[in-house]
Amino acid sequence: MKSFLTSWLVMTIAAAVMVAVTPGMTPVGEPPILGIAAFALFMALINASIKPIVHLIALPFAILSLGLVTLIINWLFMRLASWLAVSLFSVGVFVHGFWWSVLGSLVLTIVAGIVGSILDQ
Repeated sequence: MKSFLTSWLVMTIAAAVMVAVTPGMTPVGEPPILGIAAFALFMALINASIKPIVHLIALPFAILSLGLVTLIINWLFMRLASWLAVSLFSVGVFVHGFWWSVLGSLVLTIVAGIVGSILDQ
C-alpha cells in the first residue's frame, strides 16, 4: 500500500508539472490540485493494473509500427483517466488532443522518473 501511495504522490507531482508546462492540458475543478490529484490517482491505477497487459498484447503491433501504437495506447489511457476522474469526482484534467497528450506523456514520464529517483522509488 505504501508503494502505491508513493506512486500516486509521484504521479501527482508529475501531473502538476505536466499541466503547468503543457498548454493543451486544463485542470477541472476548484482548487485545480484536486483535479490533478484525481487524474493522477486514475493514471496510477491504470499504470499498476491494465497498462502492462495492454502493452504486452500490443507489443507486435508496436514493433511493426515503430512505436506509434504505444503513443496511441498512452493517449487512450490519459483520456480514460481524465474521463474517470471527471465522471466520478467532477474534477480532473482535460486533455485537448492527441498531440497534447503525446507531449504531456513525455513530460509526465520525465518528471515522474526524476521525482521517483529522488524519492528512491
